[in-house]
Amino acid sequence: MARPDDEEGAAVAPGHPLAKGYLPLPRGAPVGKESVELQNGPKAGTFPVNGAPRDSLAAASGVLGGPQTPLAPEEETQARLLPAGAGAETPGAESSPLPRTALSPRRFVVLLIFSLYSLVNAFQWIQYSIISNVFEGFYGVTLLHIDWLSMVYMLAYVPLIFPATWLLDTRGLRLTALLGSGLNCLGAWIKCGSVQQHLFWVTMLGQCLCSVAQVFILGLPSRIASVWFGPKEVSTACATAVLGNQLGTAVGFLLPPVLVPNTQNDTNLLACNISTMFYGTSAVATLLFILTAIAFKEKPRYPPSQAQAALQDSPPEEYSYKKSIRNLFKNIPFVLLLITYGIMTGAFYSVSTLLNQMILTYYEGEEVNAGRIGLTLVVAGMVGSILCGLWLDYTKTYKQTTLIVYILSFIGMVIFTFTLDLRYIIIVFVTGGVLGFFMTGYLPLGFEFAVEITYPESEGTSSGLLNASAQIFGILFTLAQGKLTSDYGPKAGNIFLCVWMFIGIILTALIKSDLRRHNINIGITNVDVKAVSNIFMIILINVKPCFFIYPTDQEPKMVMLSKQSESAI
Repeated sequence: MARPDDEEGAAVAPGHPLAKGYLPLPRGAPVGKESVELQNGPKAGTFPVNGAPRDSLAAASGVLGGPQTPLAPEEETQARLLPAGAGAETPGAESSPLPRTALSPRRFVVLLIFSLYSLVNAFQWIQYSIISNVFEGFYGVTLLHIDWLSMVYMLAYVPLIFPATWLLDTRGLRLTALLGSGLNCLGAWIKCGSVQQHLFWVTMLGQCLCSVAQVFILGLPSRIASVWFGPKEVSTACATAVLGNQLGTAVGFLLPPVLVPNTQNDTNLLACNISTMFYGTSAVATLLFILTAIAFKEKPRYPPSQAQAALQDSPPEEYSYKKSIRNLFKNIPFVLLLITYGIMTGAFYSVSTLLNQMILTYYEGEEVNAGRIGLTLVVAGMVGSILCGLWLDYTKTYKQTTLIVYILSFIGMVIFTFTLDLRYIIIVFVTGGVLGFFMTGYLPLGFEFAVEITYPESEGTSSGLLNASAQIFGILFTLAQGKLTSDYGPKAGNIFLCVWMFIGIILTALIKSDLRRHNINIGITNVDVKAVSNIFMIILINVKPCFFIYPTDQEPKMVMLSKQSESAI
């Protein structure tokens, strides 16, 4: 049997035992017309019961006189998209070759460019919050105004996600990437004109444009991974793309306190330092926009996997954006994941936004160390992301990994909450690293799990909805935790997040794991076969001896029947 992640699909070699859920059929013979013989192992090709076309199931069940069960809509879609295995043939039809798949070397260039401009966008999100006290004094506004420079990213995402995912699904990957990189560049240049104390509204305008750019960025990791990378590397590629955004947050924690130290007594020096940071960001964003325009392509010449080949061969008129949205919201496991992903990522956004305020409450004058703690949190999370991606590519244990990481994130948040006020800042570095390793490492898990349980719906749509949920929870958590932190201290705000994360653990445990994309890549689907499974066996009857094939939830067994048994049947 081919390995589960083999790009060419699964096939059974002569002399090997039949895999679970397969029926032996003679090559080129219709059901019921030829005998099935056992001579040194089955010479027949294999036919997947759980992926059989309805006419084939009807033929099998018709022999027994059993009723036919119509397929559910999503099962029809999966059956239509299922590629034939190397040894599988449709009864009465000639063998058709599998679509050609290949991995393009350009995929690494596309992934690198995306990761870098995603990095710059994330840097611009957090560059104000980590030195909130400095910008509060420079612009003469309240801390809530500075918090909104971060929360505008979350606020803009929610109404714009639907047009953004529609654009991705109908106009493609390249145009969406150009919009994300271009708006990110434009917003950075507008901020360069805001380095005066009365121009807070200009810096808010530039930040708003960057927040719109984020809408065209956050939904792309899973789409880039699926379109450009093979089954053995798709989860790692998605984790790497998410890692770019995390790295931007890490740089945003590290550089602003260094580039813009707290020099409130010298306004001119402070303005010069802010200007240096803004112009440097603009130069990098411009270079990345040019590289995106030159090197970022829509898709490779050949699909990287059988799942992508099936999607690309699907007629365009069969896709409906509204129907896709409806299907996603009818998918109960995805709805549960939508809530749990929002809770976890919203908590991360809230902690990142308010980290400076929490640290300075207990460690006055430690702006630089607050940035370093944020850096530790995100860098540890980057390591967690890559390790989780590699683990998923190796094991395909999506639900188990997601649940374990969620539980460990909750434990890390509890430890961080009750050690923050011990007055030993080294402890905060350690607990922040542990929290970041699991909390940030969860982000690519959610993306890839969503793609698996919603296939063949668009990766951009599922990822976009996950991010919209994260932004909504992020805004609510930041406002609530900020209020609790101001009135009762950081511990109260963190306990609030711990309660919500515990709820997230319970909901994650309820998610049903149905790895549809993985099943397509190995050549099986979960198509309803009640018409035949509630009969104890499928019998392929002919004048020659035949076999019992037991239901697909049991180990396959073959028993020779005598002619008397045949006549009795």
